[in-house]
This record gives sequence, structure tokens and C-alpha cells, in this order.
Amino acid sequence: MTDNQESPDAEDTAPSGSATLPPLRPPCERLQCHKSSVCSRSYFVVVMVFFHVYIINVIALLFYVHYNSGQEDASRSRDAPSSNRQRPEPGPPPSKPEFLRDVSLTRIEGIRVGHVQRVSLVPGKVHEMRTLSMKPLLFEIPDFLSEDESRVVMQLAQLKGLMESQLMVQDGQEELAKELNLSPEEIFNLLDINQDGQLQLHEILTHSRVRDGIWLTPENLREIYDGLKADKDGNGLLSLEEFRVLSNDAFQRFLMQQGVKRSQLVRNSRHTWLYQGKGAHRVLQDIKARVTRLTRLPPTLVDLSEPLQVVRYEEGGHYHAHHDSGPVYPETACTHTRIAANTSTPFETSCRYITVLFYLNSVEGGGETAFPVADNRTYDEVSLIQNNVDLLDTRRNCNKSNLRVKPTKGTAVFWYNYLSDGRGWVGEQDEYALHGGCMVTHGTKWVANKWINIDPDYQRQARYQQLVSQQPEEEDDDEGVIVNPDTQSSDIHQDL
Repeated sequence: MTDNQESPDAEDTAPSGSATLPPLRPPCERLQCHKSSVCSRSYFVVVMVFFHVYIINVIALLFYVHYNSGQEDASRSRDAPSSNRQRPEPGPPPSKPEFLRDVSLTRIEGIRVGHVQRVSLVPGKVHEMRTLSMKPLLFEIPDFLSEDESRVVMQLAQLKGLMESQLMVQDGQEELAKELNLSPEEIFNLLDINQDGQLQLHEILTHSRVRDGIWLTPENLREIYDGLKADKDGNGLLSLEEFRVLSNDAFQRFLMQQGVKRSQLVRNSRHTWLYQGKGAHRVLQDIKARVTRLTRLPPTLVDLSEPLQVVRYEEGGHYHAHHDSGPVYPETACTHTRIAANTSTPFETSCRYITVLFYLNSVEGGGETAFPVADNRTYDEVSLIQNNVDLLDTRRNCNKSNLRVKPTKGTAVFWYNYLSDGRGWVGEQDEYALHGGCMVTHGTKWVANKWINIDPDYQRQARYQQLVSQQPEEEDDDEGVIVNPDTQSSDIHQDL
């Protein structure tokens, strides 16, 4: 065989010095497998892996888009104008921070009518306190004042001088009506309690008593209707057109022309105010301290309340039924805290949480304190005047009151003019606290009133106390301190 002759296996022969390599074969031949078995499964696995990776990427993309959208919304909210964010949430101005409600008013339980509690008000003596009614919550304490204390209070009042408790006709009502800009239609709707489109006698009587301070009877009102020719059809009811005659000065001018007697006033008495703060007479300070122990209220609230009012009723004197405090609405402010009100309000009312009434002498005849609707099942203002019987009239109908307290020297009675709000503060007005002074038929009647002023608006009361505490105490020759409730309370009694 020559060198040029190629061997049939030349392509399989490696060059000299090289490693021998196995021959190349198709994959299936190398693995010796069938396409229908292992190769198909490998292909399926590869496809499924890519499919799952694709699904995972899609889900990740959705999360990414959702997260970015939330971030953009938050960014827009932060970049929005500040006026849009601050407008919906009204709050107190920064200069008037909210006060924590850290004071809870103690309220004495009445238990039941006739229940007697023993209370310690002065060293070495125990007083008995008897529940007179549950609506209002009313108590009686005999011998609260000694005979000497009663005498000193009357003498101090006479020394200071007493003034008329009510002027013949009150001024300023027309100016208030103009300031409120009320039309005759609006006044008519306010007076029309049952909204029947007509004004009954009792609705007009209430308007006159509050507006003019004059106590008219249904008979008096019919005379005025005739004199002013207001009730043209003579049915005793006023339509809106008929009411227009009474909605201006004509009503008041007619009363002045006819003349007003003292017996026609809402109250017929004389009174004065006695300061009870630093530098006051020892007896007056002792009475205030005793009231603080009786009511179990914080001393600061008692100190910032009105001074002691002393009232004298001569024979024939009276005070028709009224509330010592008025209801507090958003458009009203308490008289004693008006300097702490957020905004100016057209109406003010006396916010007297508690009334403590002292009898300084025993009256020969009449002069009882009447509670016309005490412990009534319900209270209905309309039913107070019906069938020509006026339960508010203490000159004629005192004997029709549910409860009457006879004036006895040294005895004190006290009641709550407001309900509790259920959270330890002042709630709504207790309408059952309606009371009045029956006409004195014989002799003279001396009483003293101590009111505890508390604003149902806790924040306003707290601001008021803060404002007063920040004022310096400047000594004065007569009154002791300048910040004196007496200067605010010359006569803020509301006749409702």
C-alpha cells in the first residue's frame, strides 16, 4: 500500500500526537433517547419556566404602577393649596387653645321628696337638708343663718341703699329689634308658639312681659286691643295684619298714656348688692364659705359669681314666676363670661347654675316662694296660661302652684337651674325651676339671693377664669379688688 493511498478510515484517524476524540452523533443518538419521551418533557419544562417568569413580571409591573399612583396622589395632596386643606376643619383660633375638662361639678342627689340629709356647714353644728322636689332638684335647710347674721345682712343692705328692682318701662328694646333687623313676619313667627298662623292671648302676654317688663292680664290685653283697634274681628286672636299694629311703638305709647301701676310690673321690690370678697364684712364672707360647703363646688366658681343680692318686698310686693337663668343657644352668651366669648352675640342671659335663697325674716302674711310646675309630669309652656288662669301670676294664682315655701327667718332653700350634661358639667336649662314670689299681704319680706354663675360652655368658662386670674389684684379703699363681679352685675336678672 503506497503513502498516497488513502485508507478508508482516514477521516477517523487523528494527527500524530493528538488525543483521540469520539465521533460526533446526533443528540438523540448520544443520549439514545426518543423524541416522544424525554425531549418533549424538557421542552415543556423550558416553556413553563418562561411562562411563569412572564407572569411574575406582569404582577410585579402591576404592583409598581399601583405604588407609583398612590405616591403621586399623596404628592398632589401635599402640593394642594393650603386653603383647601384648612377650610373643612373649623377649630378654635391659635390664641385660644382648648382646655382639658379637668373639673367635674358635684351634684347633690335628692333621692326622693321628703328625704333628709345631714350636712356639716359650720364647726360644731349639723344641719338637716330636706328634699322638697325632684323637678327641679330643690332643698330646704332650716337655720342656715343665725338671727344675728340675718340682722347684719339687712342692716348692711339698708346702709348701702336699695334701688327699684325694675323701672316702669324698659328702654332699648326698639334699638335691639333694629340691630337684629327682624321683620314683623319674623317676630310674628317667633311668638306663634303653636304655629297656627294666629296669636293667642298668652302668646302676646309673654311678648309684652319680656319686652316691656309690664305684667298684663288677659283683661288688660283686651282693653289694649280695643284702644288700638288691633283685633278688628273681636275674636281675641291676632292675624299677621292685625299684629303689625302692635309691632312698633304704638303698644308702648298706649301703656304710657294709660299709666302703669307698680302692681302691673313683673316685679315690685327694691334691692341692692353686697360684695363678699376680700375686705368684705366677716358675716358676708362666712355666708359665702358656707354656700361653698353646701353646694360642694370649687371655691373659684363661687368667688367669681355674682355678689349677694338683698331684696325687700313691701306690702303688696311680688315677683311673678320666672326662671333665674335662660337657655343658652349658639347665638347667646352668658353675661358673666361675655368677655371670653369668641364672637360678639346679640343676646345675653344670666347663667346661674344654682340659686341659694335666704329668708332674712319671717313674713306675717303671704310672700311664699312658689314653684308652679314643681314635679309636674310634663312641662308645657302653652298650658301655663289657659282658661283665664295664669299660673305665672303670683298676685292672683299663687295658691294654684304645685309647691310653696313659707318664708321663715334663717331658712335657706337652694335649687339647680340647669340639668347635668351627664359628663360632670352644666346641661340644658331645667324648665321646672320656674318660680316666683307671692304677693306680701301683711308686713315686709326680706330675702337674699346667692347665685353660682357657671357657663354651660366649658371652654368659655375656662377662658373667663384664665382671663380673670391674669389680671393684677389692685387694692381699692372700699371694694378690695378691681376685678369685682359687682361691677358687672348691677342688675342682670333676666325676666323670662
